[in-house]
Amino acid sequence: MPLDHTLITRYLQQMVAINSINPDLAHGGAGEGQISAWLLELCRDELGLETHFVNAAPNRPNVIARWKGTGSGKSLLLTGHTDTVGVENMEGDPFDGRVEGNRLYGRGSYDMKGGLAAILGAIAALKADGYQPAGDVILGFVCDEEYASIGMDAFVEEEITADAALLVEPTDGDIVIAHKGFAWLTVTTKGRAAHGSLYTEGTDAIAHMGRLLGDLEAFETDTLGRKDHPLLGRPSVHASGIKGGLGWSTYPDACELRVEHRLLPDETDADAISLWEKAIARQQKEDPSFNAEVKVELFRPGYEIRRNAPIVTALHNAVVEQTGAAPLYAGMWAWMDSAVLGSAGIPTVIYGPNGEGAHAAVEYVYLDSVFRCAAVYQNVIQAWCS
Repeated sequence: MPLDHTLITRYLQQMVAINSINPDLAHGGAGEGQISAWLLELCRDELGLETHFVNAAPNRPNVIARWKGTGSGKSLLLTGHTDTVGVENMEGDPFDGRVEGNRLYGRGSYDMKGGLAAILGAIAALKADGYQPAGDVILGFVCDEEYASIGMDAFVEEEITADAALLVEPTDGDIVIAHKGFAWLTVTTKGRAAHGSLYTEGTDAIAHMGRLLGDLEAFETDTLGRKDHPLLGRPSVHASGIKGGLGWSTYPDACELRVEHRLLPDETDADAISLWEKAIARQQKEDPSFNAEVKVELFRPGYEIRRNAPIVTALHNAVVEQTGAAPLYAGMWAWMDSAVLGSAGIPTVIYGPNGEGAHAAVEYVYLDSVFRCAAVYQNVIQAWCS
C-alpha cells in the first residue's frame, strides 16, 4: 500500500517543532503535554482512531489510540516515547526540523520522533487503502522514557495489553532482541566531624570513600568482565557523581557517591548491591572505623526475546519483503521501555530508523529510513492482525 512520504515528513517536522524536553532531565523542560495533545488530535480527527489520555503525572500524559479490529485476529501494539533530552549543547535551532538532502534535523528527530512518524504514516496508508484489521492495532505514545519511564509504567498499570508489541526506537535498521538494564545506587560513607586539627577525633568520610572508589575500579576492570552476553557484552559500572565535606577546616562527616550499574538481562539490582556489600564488609574488617551503606534509587531490568518468537519472525519477514535482504540481529546497551512491556507479559521486539546524534549536539534522522520503517510496520500490521 503506497506511503505518502510528504505526509510522513510533515508529521515528523511538526513533532520536532514541539518542545517535549523531559522536565526531570532539564530545568524548565516543557514536558509531553503539547506533543501528546497534537498526537491525540491527529489520531482522532485525521486517522479516525479511538483515543484517550493516560496521565502518568501532571502534564505528563500518554496517548493511547486504538484501531478496533473485527475481533478475529491477534492484537499488536506499536509504541514509542514522546519525551526528549535537553538542547543546551545543540548547534543551530533544535526545533526547526530542517531537511537537508536525505536528513531531517532537530532534537528528537532520531530519538525517537522518526519512529513515531513512521507509525503514523503506516496507519495513514492502511486507512487510505481501506484495510480493516481483524485484531486491534494499538498505538502507545508514552512519556518519560528518557528518565524513569513513568509513562510505560502507567500504560501497563491501566492493563492495556496486546498479543505482541513493536517498539520503534532507532535501531539503524537492525532487529534488536535484547537490551541491558540498569541500577542507580547511592553509596554513603559516614565519618565523624571534628576540627581540622583534631586528627584524634575526626574520621574522614571522603578518604573512606576513596577506598570504595578503588573497589569500583576493580569491579569494572576485573569482576564484571567475567560475564558476557553474545549481543550485549559484559555488565559495567561507573561513578556518576560525588559530594561531601563541610569546610576547609572540618573533617567530613559524610560522603555520597552516585553509581550506575548497567546489567545483563539475567541480572537484578540485588547483583549490584551484593558487590558493594561485600566490598563494605571487607573494608570494615580491615578498619573498624569504616562505616558505609548502599541503597537502590532506581532499578530497571534488562530484556531479551527469543529470536524465533512469532513477533520477531513477523518482523523479520516484513524487513526481507521491504528491503530484499535479511536483517541483522543486535542488542542495545541502552535501556528501553520494552523491559516494562516484557515484564507485563507482552512479547516485544525493537526496530526503528537510521540516524545520528541521540542526545548529541547535532541530531538527525535519514528520511528514507523513516519511510522504510513505515513500510515495514505496515507489513507487520497486515501479517499480524489480519
